[in-house]
This record gives sequence, C-alpha cells and structure tokens, in this order.
Amino acid sequence: MHLGKLTLLFVVILSFQNSAEPLVNTIAAVKPSIVAIGVYNPTSSPRIRLVGTGFVVQPGNQVVTNYHVIASALDQNRQEVYVVLSGHGQQMSRHNITQQRSAPAYDLAVLTIEQRLPALSLYQQASLIAEGTSVAFTGYPITQVLGLYPATHRGIIAAQTPVAIPADHSANLQAAAIRRLGAPYLVYQLDATAYPGNSGSPLYLPATGQVIAIINQVHIKSTREAVLSDPSGITYAIPVQHLLPLLESSN
Repeated sequence: MHLGKLTLLFVVILSFQNSAEPLVNTIAAVKPSIVAIGVYNPTSSPRIRLVGTGFVVQPGNQVVTNYHVIASALDQNRQEVYVVLSGHGQQMSRHNITQQRSAPAYDLAVLTIEQRLPALSLYQQASLIAEGTSVAFTGYPITQVLGLYPATHRGIIAAQTPVAIPADHSANLQAAAIRRLGAPYLVYQLDATAYPGNSGSPLYLPATGQVIAIINQVHIKSTREAVLSDPSGITYAIPVQHLLPLLESSN
C-alpha cells in the first residue's frame, strides 16, 4: 500500500477511536443514574411490571420520566403502586415514590424517592441544541422483555420541529392535536430510533453527559404522525428547558 494511503488510513482509524472514546467514558458515568419505572403488585407474579425509564437529577432523590409512563390508573384493590428501580440485571433495589409532580402538556413527571442516587447534570442554557449535533440516550428498550440491562443508542438531532403540526385536512385532526395547536412548542426530532421502554430516557451530549432532553415517543406520535397510516419510527425528545420549572416547583 502506498505510504500516503497508509498514513490516511491510520488518521481515519485514530479519529474514529478518539471520537468514540468520550462516549465510552460517558456511558460508564451515566449508567448509575439510569432507573426503571415499574408497577409493583405484591400479589402477582412477577411482582414488578416494568413500564419505562427514568433518570436521577439533583439533589439525588428526584427522578425524571415521561408523564405517560405513570399516567395509567392502577388497581387499588390489588395494591398496585408505581415504583422506581435502581441497579442492573438481577441486582436491583425498589424505591417507593413519596411525591410526584407532573406537566402533562410536556409529558414530563418528577418522582421523589427517599434514597439519594448518583445524579446527572442538566443543560442550563435557554437556547436549543443545533441540528446536526451528535447525541446519545441510555435506557431500557423493550423493558419488560429485556429487563434491567441499559442500552445506549446514538444519533444526531435531525430537526427542531413543533410538537403540533396542522394536518392536511381538518378531518384528520385528532382531539389531542387540536388542543395543542394553540400553543405548539419545539421538540427535537432525532436520527435515532427509540423503542417501547425508552420513554423517559435522558438524551445527552456524548462528550459531557449533560442532559439536553427527555426521550418521548408515544405522546408526540399522537399529534405529529396522526395523518400517517404507518408509524415512521422517528424518535422525538422534549427539550430539558421544559423540565426546569417542574424541578423548581419540586424543591
């Protein structure tokens, strides 16, 4: 092989390794803050049914997730309650939820637990992250099947798009979409695919681990893709700017 081509190949390989290394280190730092949200039933088998992902923020006993993850009514006669699960694999701890606050308009919820866990830092700037920025998210895809084994996916911010987009004909507008047309807000559209169970996962910058958004798929699909016959599989995320007021009200 020509020396020039060999040198170029070495530079490409080295650049790939350097770009991948920050994410390797960041994943190791992020994983202890990733938790699962489940429904605990002392009379069923198994006793815990996993329903989504969450992540811990300061001061360590606040867990962020999607509102739709904990919105379904539970069977009080069967003593069902929502719980937070930390740990991975078979080594897990169950945490009771002592308080919860929610912002349904942004599909966000903050759950308070007693124990303090490692917390992730949040992106504090008011501006949205630019399109084309590399991002990653860690959570529990297909949670009920795969269990507490966190997986990380990466991609880019493909677009900043309104949460509510007018349909091509009024007959195609769902009631939920109509209510949101009055006050649409921008969300991130990602060139990365989330799966059931990823709802509530933190979307973060690979180099720093700063959380910039919360993965959300079901809530956005009810408006964004109401006119499509088949779901696109495109992932959406709620910018962290909409979380900050909810966290302030929790203090």
